[in-house]
Amino acid sequence: MKLKDYIWPVIGVGAVAVSAWLLYKELRSISLDDVIDSLNAISMHGWMLAAASAILSYVALAGYDRIALLHLKKTISWLFIALTSFTTYALSHNIGASVVSGAVVRYRAYSSQGLTGSEVAVLVAFCSFTFFLGTTILSGIVLLIEPDILQRFNEEISPSLAVGLGLLMILLVLLYVFGSWLQLRPLVIGKFRLEYPRLRIVWQQLLIAPVELIGAAGIIYFALPEAGNPGFLVVLGIFLVSFSAALISHAPGGLGVLEIVFLTGLPDMDQADVLAALIVFRLLYLLIPFALSLFVVLIFEKTQFALRWREKDKEPADNQ
Repeated sequence: MKLKDYIWPVIGVGAVAVSAWLLYKELRSISLDDVIDSLNAISMHGWMLAAASAILSYVALAGYDRIALLHLKKTISWLFIALTSFTTYALSHNIGASVVSGAVVRYRAYSSQGLTGSEVAVLVAFCSFTFFLGTTILSGIVLLIEPDILQRFNEEISPSLAVGLGLLMILLVLLYVFGSWLQLRPLVIGKFRLEYPRLRIVWQQLLIAPVELIGAAGIIYFALPEAGNPGFLVVLGIFLVSFSAALISHAPGGLGVLEIVFLTGLPDMDQADVLAALIVFRLLYLLIPFALSLFVVLIFEKTQFALRWREKDKEPADNQ
């Protein structure tokens, strides 16, 4: 084991430890009974809308992989893409170090469909960039419409600065679209050749990435009560900050990171209600998909084992 093999686990453990300490300071005044009461107060209608949002998010995540494969000019069945994407994100979101863990799952799946290691690397990078693109678009929109949102985290940040950041984010997206339209020269890094996607691919990125993030934020929004609720755009903005921070921290499941950001960003809401909504998010977006993904992995590995076994049985007959 080299030093680099320990880097991401250490970062993840460190992020969890710091987040747990900060979260402990925030939760000292909240009783478990209050959180349970908040969970019981969520209506069946709210549960159904939250579940529908989770499904929408995972369907859109499958679109990430499909768009990347279109960029690579690879044809794979939609069912295989959907199962691979679902398993990748369900495992990586819970394990942490999502780029690394997601790459391992994708390589295991897509190499069975004929993709090379370099092609899988491009696919992983493309999916990560699609997420970044969606985060940039939505963050820019939220900052332009709700410029006061950053003051929830730091009162010294002026709304004019938020508007400036929002405009910059939208400008970056437009430059990306412009580069695709011009078909600028590809960037070559060793064996990797990174090309600007075709415009029809870019438009799909601009559509599917925001849908995925809106679905994920919708889980929390529909689980929150109406009392003190600042509206979907504010919840979406806080989710973008918390989810991005969770991914950067490499903490498994964003443990503690999501909670501390949301509790800070929603100071006017009952903290027990906020925690209850985040429990719903973890259940529908993390835990249930994680459990289901384990069955998908078992079925896939069983199928691959059976294929290898049949190929070995054919070898003696072929040699004869």
